[in-house]
Amino acid sequence: MHFVDAKGILTSEGGSGMNIYRGCSHGCIYCDSRSTCYQFTHDFEDIEVKQNAPQLLEMALRSKRKKGMIGTGSMSDPYMHCEEELGLMRQCLEVILKYGFGAAVQTKSDRILRDIDLLDAINQSAKCVVQMTLTTYDDDLCAILEPHVCNTKRRIEVLEKMQERGIPTVVWLSPILPFINDTEENIRAILDECVRVGVKGILCFGIGMTLREGDREYYYTALDKHFPGLKEKYIRTYGNSYEISSPRAGELMKILTSTCKEHGILYKPDDCFRYMRELPEKYTQMSLWDL
Repeated sequence: MHFVDAKGILTSEGGSGMNIYRGCSHGCIYCDSRSTCYQFTHDFEDIEVKQNAPQLLEMALRSKRKKGMIGTGSMSDPYMHCEEELGLMRQCLEVILKYGFGAAVQTKSDRILRDIDLLDAINQSAKCVVQMTLTTYDDDLCAILEPHVCNTKRRIEVLEKMQERGIPTVVWLSPILPFINDTEENIRAILDECVRVGVKGILCFGIGMTLREGDREYYYTALDKHFPGLKEKYIRTYGNSYEISSPRAGELMKILTSTCKEHGILYKPDDCFRYMRELPEKYTQMSLWDL
């Protein structure tokens, strides 16, 4: 990893998203963040650390007149291996709590449990939503697709522990890789666990994945290593398409939507994002009193 002093920490669009790190050490074979369009000037595994992130966040939140939700994890997981040593995410959560903002945190890692006390406090004072990515229920397959992060069953335990604290959770059921984990058995197993642990929503942008320059080459190298001959099937089936849809997308999406409707789980992306963006009215009102 290497360290930089960033000029800013919140995204300009809406000013509510942040990425403390750039790159990732989880090694997921399908990661879109590897795509060349993101213009990485360093190796993806050489994590860029925004070492002044907590200070920048404090400056930004101190000057905000209206409180809202601060999201993180959309580009790079905030709970990679280096977070154990650096603790920058924890410092940022402390800032979010200090200034009365909410947090929407997306991860694949059980390291988030280290900060459950802060997540709980944020949820009590404002709102906290923990988002967990689940793609593959089978442990052996999960170890191939997501080799340097805890398996799905452990992530489900994280969801359970959040539920015990009353912290709402959203699952990203994405990506689902054609001819690999796009099976009814896999989808039903994950959905059953989502129902059991009481998730608030399930985000799925169709049964499939995306591939573009940079990401595609890395993914195809992994296919050659772990699934000989499958790369050629992808090329025959999809060519250089960006959106790669499973041949079973229709039937598997019906299982997802019917399960969510039956159990009152949000499943439309707009509904899920709206829920994660909204801060409860009583806290919004409190922020006006604080002006």
